Amino acid sequence: MNSYLSGFASQIDAFVAFRKASNLWNEESYGKNIQYFDRFCAKNYSGMPLTQEMIDTWCRKRDTETNTSCDTRIMVVRAFVSYLQERKMTDAVPPQRLKPDAKKYIPHAFSEDELQRFFSECDCVVSNRPEMKYRMKEIVCPAFFRLLYSSGIRTTEARLLEREDIDLSHGVINVRHSKGYDQHYIALHESMTSILLQYDAAAEKIRPNRFYFFESPMGKYYSRQWVTQTFKELWEKANGTGSNAVAYALRHHYAVTNINSWDEDIFSFGERLNSLSKSMGHKCVESTVYYYSMVPCLADIILDKTEAGLNEILPEVPCGKV
Repeated sequence: MNSYLSGFASQIDAFVAFRKASNLWNEESYGKNIQYFDRFCAKNYSGMPLTQEMIDTWCRKRDTETNTSCDTRIMVVRAFVSYLQERKMTDAVPPQRLKPDAKKYIPHAFSEDELQRFFSECDCVVSNRPEMKYRMKEIVCPAFFRLLYSSGIRTTEARLLEREDIDLSHGVINVRHSKGYDQHYIALHESMTSILLQYDAAAEKIRPNRFYFFESPMGKYYSRQWVTQTFKELWEKANGTGSNAVAYALRHHYAVTNINSWDEDIFSFGERLNSLSKSMGHKCVESTVYYYSMVPCLADIILDKTEAGLNEILPEVPCGKV
């Protein structure tokens, strides 16, 4: 448990307990940043209750930050101050949300040959440690990256999946730890369900009664860095260097491939787009359609499929979380 040192440490304890009880706590991002804020206030405002000056000073954008990175750092402070406001425990005002930086990233357009080579490398992973627990990587890589490819699940959602979140009898994933904390469900293809069943049985032999579905040798969920480094290592072995391919681009590929496969009936198209949007955890279909504006040439395809009606919802900036 974190030991807070500021003059309002007990309020932070209550806030963290509330968020955890509400299943709205992300230790990886929230935990560190609320502790940094607490340490800053303890050092510079020892023993003092929370004030607007503390909030404004800590939340001011730094020269080394983008709007996005600054907003990520202060997000938990905004939630904390709002929590206190709602309970009439402070008159301080939460920091304003910053306008997102313009996105320049264009996701990699995967070819079938590239993907086949990549998954072949996933199937050939061999642990460099002799202990049994380190064999987890050998069985995690083929299942984890195929799940990203086949379901469009976010990398963070996949990392944080608990065993109880996956109903392998019916092929359904309950995504509880999502971006923006929007719980949603994913129906798996039967081939993916079969792969996860095989993985689960193999993992149970190596790490009996594990808590996380994709559990590391240390008994925790895999880190964001692990996903990034492992994908890069396997991708470069399969397809060489010089590509901008990242694991998250598999989510873009999933959305685009699905939309491209549908017929041109605008009524069935709309129903399918809504279902895809829900499955991917988007609050609105504009966020799903937005993937087309991020991939070269695909905007023309969606125009052909949807004509003027759906084209009106193709936004410059998505209204929801991608």
